[in-house]
Amino acid sequence: MIDDKKKYLEHIDDKNEIINLRKLLDNIEIVMRDKNIISTDFLNPYQRKLSYSILNRFMDISYHEEGGYDNAERKMIILYPEYLSYTKFNDIISVLEITSNYDFSKISHKDILGSFMGLGIKREKIGDIIISDEYAQIIISPELKDYIILNLEKIGTQSVTIKEICKQDIIEYEKKHKKIYTTVSSLRLDVIVSSIFNLSRKDSSNMIKSGKVKVDFKPIDNISYNLNGGELISVRKKGRVKFEDILGESKKGKLRILIYKYI
Repeated sequence: MIDDKKKYLEHIDDKNEIINLRKLLDNIEIVMRDKNIISTDFLNPYQRKLSYSILNRFMDISYHEEGGYDNAERKMIILYPEYLSYTKFNDIISVLEITSNYDFSKISHKDILGSFMGLGIKREKIGDIIISDEYAQIIISPELKDYIILNLEKIGTQSVTIKEICKQDIIEYEKKHKKIYTTVSSLRLDVIVSSIFNLSRKDSSNMIKSGKVKVDFKPIDNISYNLNGGELISVRKKGRVKFEDILGESKKGKLRILIYKYI
C-alpha cells in the first residue's frame, strides 16, 4: 500500500535509526490495510521526533504517545485508524512496583535495568524507571509483566518484591541532581563536555567524534556543534547532565553556566 518507502526516509541522516523507521513504515502499512491497532517499542524523544516526520504524512493514520505519565521520557507511539478514539484502548502499558525489606537506597537505575536485561528483556521494551527512597516504579510492555513478576527475585544483592499497580498510581519524582557552576570559553560541544566531565579537550573531542555523545538524545559527532542552553547532554559511561542556563560573562570574558548533573 505504500508504493515507495524510500522516499519517506530521504530526510533521515541518522543511519542508526533507519531500521526503526522502516519498521514504523511497515506498521503504518498494516494499520492502513488491516485496520489494526499497533504500538511501537518505547522510544526516546529524538526517536519520536523522527517518527512524527513520517507519521504526519499519512492522513488515514492517527497516533498517540503513551509512557504512563505526561512527562515520561520514554514513550510508545500507538498507531490506529483515524476514525477510532484513543480513549477506547486498554492495556497499552503496564506498571510494576518494586519494594525491598532491606535498604532500597542501595538500588540504582543501572541495577534495575541490568536485572531486567539479565532476564533477556530488551531495553526497548522498558519505559521510564522511577526510583524513590522506598520503591521503584517501572513502565513496561504489558506482555512482559507476568514473566517479570515470576522470575525477578533480586536486584543486585537485594531481595525484592514485585507487584503490578495502576497507571494512576505512578508517582513522578524529580530526578536527583547536583548543581555545578563553571566557566567556559565558548558554547562548543567539545568545550562543554570537557569542562563538565573533567576531560581534556582532546579526550572530549575523541568521544564526540566516535559517537559517544548525544545532545537531546541525538548523536552528535561535530566537535564545534554550538549549544544554546536547555539541552540534555549524555556521554557514554560518564553520565548525563542538563545544560540548565547561561548566567552571563565573567570579568575575563568567559561564560558562566549552570549545569544539573544527574546522580
